[in-house]
Amino acid sequence: MTAPMVVRVPDGLLASVPAEVRGSGRDDVRLMVSRGTAVSHHAFRDLAGQLRAGDVLVVNTSQTLPAAVDGAVEGAPVVVHFSTLGADGRWAVELRTPGASGSTERRTGDRAGAVVALPGGERLVLDEVLSPDRLWWARASAGDVPDLMRRYGRPIRYSYTERDQPLAAYQTVFALPAPGGLGSAEMPSAARPFTAPLVAELVRRGVWFAPVTLHTGVASAEAHEPPYPERFEVPRSTALLVNAARAGRGRGARCAAREGGRREAGGRIVAIGTTAVRALESAAGPDGVVREAAGFTDLVVTPRRGVRVVDGLLTGLHEPEASHLLMLEAIAGREALAVAYDQALSRLYLWHEFGDVHLLLPEENPHTAHCSSNVW
Repeated sequence: MTAPMVVRVPDGLLASVPAEVRGSGRDDVRLMVSRGTAVSHHAFRDLAGQLRAGDVLVVNTSQTLPAAVDGAVEGAPVVVHFSTLGADGRWAVELRTPGASGSTERRTGDRAGAVVALPGGERLVLDEVLSPDRLWWARASAGDVPDLMRRYGRPIRYSYTERDQPLAAYQTVFALPAPGGLGSAEMPSAARPFTAPLVAELVRRGVWFAPVTLHTGVASAEAHEPPYPERFEVPRSTALLVNAARAGRGRGARCAAREGGRREAGGRIVAIGTTAVRALESAAGPDGVVREAAGFTDLVVTPRRGVRVVDGLLTGLHEPEASHLLMLEAIAGREALAVAYDQALSRLYLWHEFGDVHLLLPEENPHTAHCSSNVW
C-alpha cells in the first residue's frame, strides 16, 4: 500500500467547537474546491454554484450514536466507545481512560476476560483483540446496546474539542433512524454543513440526492490499523439513479458543440464523505455498475485499487498521515492533493468534524468536445 501523504497541522487549526458556536450557522464554514491542481476558495453556502444539473450527491444517512458510556474495570474508571455491532452479536469497542480535560486518553494493558461494569447493572466482557491495545470484540449483557447508549451515553469527544456538545451537534440533516437503533460511532461529518434550505436549493437546480448507509466505527483506518467490517447498505433506488446518471453522460451527453458556445454535462457522481465512497464502491462491480447491496464491508480505497464509480468527493480536512488521504489520492491524485493541502494550511482552514470542507471535482476540460455527427 502506498504511504499516505504527510501533513503537519498546527494545533490552532483544529476546530474545537461547531461552526454555529463560532459563527452564524452550520453552513458558516469555508469550501475549498479542487479541479485537478486548480484550487479556488468559497463559502460553503456557494456549493450550488460548483455543481451542475444532473449531478448526483451520494449521502450517508447513518445517524450518530451517543457511543461513549462510562464504566469501570476493577474499580478504575473507563469510558467505553461502542463502535460496531458484529455479525455474531459481539460489539467492537475501545476502552479509554477519562482525561482531565473532559475528553479521554488511550488505555493499554487490558486482557481477554476483563469485565467492564456499565450503568444500570449491565456489564461488558472483553473477548478477543481486534487491534493491539486498542480495539476489542466484546460481549454485552445488555440485550439492547443502542438503548443503553441512549440512556447513559454521550457523543464521542476528542481532545481537540473545547467541551462536550449535545448529540444534535453530531447529527447531519440526512440522518435517519436505522433498524435496531444502529448508527455510527463517529459522525459522517462531511455532510454536517448542509442545511435544509441548501438541500432545497440544490434540488431546485437539478442536483439529485442518492442515499446510502454506512455505520462508521471509531476510525480504525485513521490509526493505520487493519480494517474491520462495518455495516452498509446501498438501496436499489440509489443503484438505479447512479447507473442512469453515469449512462446519461455518455458520448452524446459529453458532446458539447453548439453554435455560440458549449454545454456542460452533469451526471457526475459526488460522494459526500469518505463513508459514502466506501459504501458505493462496495456495491460496484469491476464493470463499474452499482448493484443493490447490504451487509458488511472492510473496503479500503487506495490509489492502487482506484475508484470505479465516484467522480468527486466532498470531505473534511483529514488528520496528518491519515489513510483516508489515500482515498483522496485515488480520486484526485497526489499532486492535486498536495497543492490543495498546502493552500488549506496557508489560508488557515480548520480541520476535523467541526471544520471547513474540501470539494474534489474532475479537472475541467477547457476544450469543446469533438463530435463527428451532431444533430440538434
